[in-house]
Amino acid sequence: MTLILLVIVVSAAVVLLWAAVLRRKASSSPPGPLALPLIGHLHLLGPRLHHSFDELSKRYGPLMHIRLGSMPCAVVSSPQLAEEFLKTNDAVFSTRKGSTVVDMVTYRASFAFGSCTPYWKFIKKLCTYELLGSRNINHFRPIRTLEVRNFLQILMRKGTSGESFDVSEELLKMTNNVISNMMLSIGCTETETEAEGVRRVVREVTQIFGELDVADVIRFCNNFDFTGIRKRSRDIHSRYDAFLEKIITQREHRRRSPTQPAGEPADLLDMLLDIMESGKAEVKITRDHLKSLILDFFTAGTDTTATTSEWALSEMISNPRVLKKAQDEIDKVVGRERLLEESDAPNLPYLYALIKETFRLHPPIPLITRFSISDCVIDGYHIPADTMLFVNSWSIGRNPNYWDTPLQFRPERFLDGGPSASIDFKGKHYELLPFGTGRRGCPGMLLAIQELILIIGTMIQCFQWELPHGPDSPPLDMTERQGLAAPRAHPLVCRVVPRVEPALLFSG
Repeated sequence: MTLILLVIVVSAAVVLLWAAVLRRKASSSPPGPLALPLIGHLHLLGPRLHHSFDELSKRYGPLMHIRLGSMPCAVVSSPQLAEEFLKTNDAVFSTRKGSTVVDMVTYRASFAFGSCTPYWKFIKKLCTYELLGSRNINHFRPIRTLEVRNFLQILMRKGTSGESFDVSEELLKMTNNVISNMMLSIGCTETETEAEGVRRVVREVTQIFGELDVADVIRFCNNFDFTGIRKRSRDIHSRYDAFLEKIITQREHRRRSPTQPAGEPADLLDMLLDIMESGKAEVKITRDHLKSLILDFFTAGTDTTATTSEWALSEMISNPRVLKKAQDEIDKVVGRERLLEESDAPNLPYLYALIKETFRLHPPIPLITRFSISDCVIDGYHIPADTMLFVNSWSIGRNPNYWDTPLQFRPERFLDGGPSASIDFKGKHYELLPFGTGRRGCPGMLLAIQELILIIGTMIQCFQWELPHGPDSPPLDMTERQGLAAPRAHPLVCRVVPRVEPALLFSG
């Protein structure tokens, strides 16, 4: 009897001690909903993670603990905590965690999703100071100007005929043309079938990178492809690789030709091949590195720019007052006798504010992701190593604690005298991080802003925008499609009325 009592007492003590350990462990982690065995919180998450995280943060606060299967995650929804994670603890969260899908598509060599290796540091420096530095951005300005003019000419023809058209598709074609010419000297007007294939691949890549592969977060599913995402990834990789291998091989043959004139590199591919062939790079750059880097440029320079432009236009169509005010500013500063240019930007504060307001409501990448390489303590909570971090820029941009009337599209908030006039998007203000911040900030920020000024500005200058049925059209559907860049769920179909003479676009 005594032995039985002793066993009961010891067992009870062990149970109580284990419960105390669990309570202590739980209290050291950020709050979060109850997790289920194996799947964690996957049952609470929809296809648009930033929406799901936003709803959960309203209940559990601006710092939450979430489990994606077996993967611990910290979800941040306030600028103060974003600064704590991304600036104060930048060294801890200096890397990104890849996925099976990313590895498959990007040759396991992605700069955008890679860790802070010597290769990553070299490419970051190369992009910041050379490939995407101010000298090269100015070098490629005629390409941007030409492609935007071609885009406006297409719109002018459709405007004079009175037809409705898919603006989303035309924007994607144009931004793809810009980056294709800058990267590979390929214009889709010459090789439309080939260019259409590239556009399709780019959109598929940004969509699939925004999807969750269950097999990556639930260990026992690792060898299964329940949703077919890996099969799609292999197909995307195969098509992209065949296209790019053909381009690179042709370029190498041309570079070796004795008739090829010497001179400055024609495009970014030439610049990268020069670096590879010189043997003077700080790190070894392979052919797979080259292909992966070009894919990074395509996805970053095509879909996000087109998506931001179509969201800006969508908001202006839904808010005619904003469109009218932007047109008045451009008419006053630029007039209608010449086309707006990138250099006009300093004299167009309302247009600049309009772009910032678009970034606030529709950030190019709604979730900033990082991965911790060591333990740390933030806001009194223990964040262990190997934790995935999600900073919900989309949620921060719509939070009334940080923005007046946050769901209204109101560029005036960023003008002098406005409540958010001091906030910029260059990574110093954590309320607005469209290009990220710190060492993982986007090196293409300057190029993106130049493009957006030119694209959005000339669309405003040259056309009055209407929905297909004019005032009788139903309100514009602003639903997002899942994906890395969260574009519109449905194509933006419009018709335009020219505000400038056609000769302005077709002369010269």
